[in-house]
Amino acid sequence: MTQEAATTARLLTAAKEALETYHDVHVDDDGALTFRHADVPCAVQAMQLAEGLTVLSLSCVVAWDLPASDELAQSVAERAGQGLFGTLGVVRTARGMDVTLRYAFPAEGMTTTPLGTLLMLVVATASQLRTELLTEPEGTSK
Repeated sequence: MTQEAATTARLLTAAKEALETYHDVHVDDDGALTFRHADVPCAVQAMQLAEGLTVLSLSCVVAWDLPASDELAQSVAERAGQGLFGTLGVVRTARGMDVTLRYAFPAEGMTTTPLGTLLMLVVATASQLRTELLTEPEGTSK
């Protein structure tokens, strides 16, 4: 096993331990972690960007198949500027609009408790945003 593979495996193991305090966590064939926070599916991956800089990347699918509208895109853009943990994205698809929240951060050296706290801040933000989007008149999801 290469040093990079060992480092990313160690970080994913730490993330799994931190998340298992709150969720059932599944390890995919490629090593990525997947879980659901309320109705929000999430995935965690680890990657080495440069020697000494290994990050965890958390992706949450906030909502999907929302009716496409410029108002919804603007609403998400406004929320993105409100200092959320992560980057909000809107993707237009044939079935409407999907909203994602992504957050990547250097995680080497973090212990279980602070790592779990940071991950939960992000997924809680995703869940709160999902609730807000689905209660707006133009927001409905599957």
